[in-house]
Amino acid sequence: MSVTTIDAKMLQKMFLAGAKNLEAKKEWINELNVFPVPDGDTGTNMTLTIMAAAKEVDALETVTFETLAKAISSGSLRGARGNSGVILSQLFRGFTKVIKTQEEELDAVLLSEALTRATETAYKAVMKPKEGTILTVAKGISDKAAEIADTTPDLAEFMALVLANGDEVLARTP
Repeated sequence: MSVTTIDAKMLQKMFLAGAKNLEAKKEWINELNVFPVPDGDTGTNMTLTIMAAAKEVDALETVTFETLAKAISSGSLRGARGNSGVILSQLFRGFTKVIKTQEEELDAVLLSEALTRATETAYKAVMKPKEGTILTVAKGISDKAAEIADTTPDLAEFMALVLANGDEVLARTP
């Protein structure tokens, strides 16, 4: 069975699962980071940022795209720690600008638009964007999403292709 749309409750579950996954992999991310300095706290800072948002997302009594967007955006901004946390919060800020106005469901085209806005917002938030960083990976993800959104309506396939491209871009970064 093909899934072509997700509602706000499903996105809430996906966000919370993603937050737990990031938390579980924070040490790997700490070791991965080398820019601007290999300070070993990128995974920790990103985890603190997303868990602040996850706390607000989990506490929602009424889950709509609007309430979810507000919880993700404000929670991640308030919880942002370090450069990586600020960039992550800006990725969420851009993403939520697109989803907050949706009433019913998101499809591949809307998710692609949200990913593009996320990338644009994060790039604008960094004074001197440096390629080979999380920004490059975000751009690879949003570019792939834009490339396939119209021809890949099945969201499992869409997300698998988008994430695989993100992995490929990550493998090419320093």
